[in-house]
Amino acid sequence: MSLRAQSGGAGAVADLYARSGAAAYGMSAEQFALILEEIQKKYVPTGAPHQQAEFCAALRLEELALARACAAGNDRAWEDFISRYRSKLHGMAMQIAREASQAAELADSIFADLFGLSARSGVRNSKLLFYTGRGSLEGWLRTVMSQEFVNRYRKQKRTVSLEEQTEEGAQFVASVPEPVRSGDPRLEEATDEALGQLSAEDRFTLASYYLDGRTLAEIARALGLHESSVSRRLDRLSSGLRKSILAGLRERGMSHAQAAEALETDVRDIVLDLRSRLTQDSGSTTFPSRQTPARDGRGKP
Repeated sequence: MSLRAQSGGAGAVADLYARSGAAAYGMSAEQFALILEEIQKKYVPTGAPHQQAEFCAALRLEELALARACAAGNDRAWEDFISRYRSKLHGMAMQIAREASQAAELADSIFADLFGLSARSGVRNSKLLFYTGRGSLEGWLRTVMSQEFVNRYRKQKRTVSLEEQTEEGAQFVASVPEPVRSGDPRLEEATDEALGQLSAEDRFTLASYYLDGRTLAEIARALGLHESSVSRRLDRLSSGLRKSILAGLRERGMSHAQAAEALETDVRDIVLDLRSRLTQDSGSTTFPSRQTPARDGRGKP
């Protein structure tokens, strides 16, 4: 059931619309309600009406309205965005790239992606359409910029010859064999659902560590955090994911004992498109799409 169709839904939407300040950007209450319903259906499609209402009320409504108005090309929204975030984006870029010219190029690239300069046939293609208001807009922007920096690094590494990499002492790992699909699809479903509830920054942290093999220091630098903070976040995410997956398995008919046993399955037997799932909110193409084991031996969810 949509937010508007619920009992008292019109009043709830009107309140959320007023809190968002979307009217200042020429966005109607109906347009804002459609945005909220799109996000609600993505994250709490089967929740009770009060849960869906609470979910929408907890979103960063003002930042969501700003981001979506920018994505729609509203001039006033862009003025506000530039006033609030331009200097912050340049600061983030410098913190990530550590070199002035690279930082300027990185920041300009992100601005182009946010503005949607690659629009075709009059349709804007702004990355801001992927912001859902589940975390701060500033944190989301930092994640998008970090992913873009990793993209650029990888493209640069691909242009370096094998001989040059060997001379630099690069080590090459053996290819990972294709995993075999788990016998019980409920484990994949529960794992996929649990990952879908994570914020963009949390997914980036997990992908960087477990899929990309980046060090705590590298992730900390990308996110502007201390290594210990990244370590604690990974511990929290691992513990939280395990609890979420267990709950998901029980909701799918397993007893607690069966769910716990299912989680002891050899992780290489679980097939999920994690690279797509772990970057779903950012519109990033950081990770090439392929079937990847849920864990690679560095840890458990």
